[in-house]
Amino acid sequence: MIEISDAEVEALYNRLNREAEAAGYHLNPDRAFVNDLLRGILTNEKRYGYWACPCRRASKIKSRDLDIICPCDYRDPDLLEYGMCYCSLYVSGAVLRGEIKTHSIPERRSPKESSPMKEAGAFSSGTPLPLPILRCKVCGYLCAREQPPEKCPICKADRDRFEVFLR
Repeated sequence: MIEISDAEVEALYNRLNREAEAAGYHLNPDRAFVNDLLRGILTNEKRYGYWACPCRRASKIKSRDLDIICPCDYRDPDLLEYGMCYCSLYVSGAVLRGEIKTHSIPERRSPKESSPMKEAGAFSSGTPLPLPILRCKVCGYLCAREQPPEKCPICKADRDRFEVFLR
């Protein structure tokens, strides 16, 4: 069994909380729940060498699991649609304020356990990115995703300040 100390969990909590808040995200306010998730992340780091989501089955092959390395590729779409990510580590402001309760949400990851975007050479052939490029109208931050983040990670502008920059 892999041992994870309370000090390791606390250090990771402090790091993730600082990074999340600086980027306009929030960790789940249930600290005991979050600590259990962080133990899982740290266990997976020691087991596989990367932060595989503790709520999903990792393949043990990093290149196949890039989409589920925390924070996973599904965090932002889940936050926008459900107010929390799949494992509920990250939550929206509405959850943080108690306006929405955490609950189960559907899995977005394909049953193949591998994102087609992560396959070797997916972008080397010049294939266009299948997501729109969004731009923050306040600071110019660019991101490729279906929907803008809740807050711009650079200037903290709300999602309504984003525009489609390139399709």
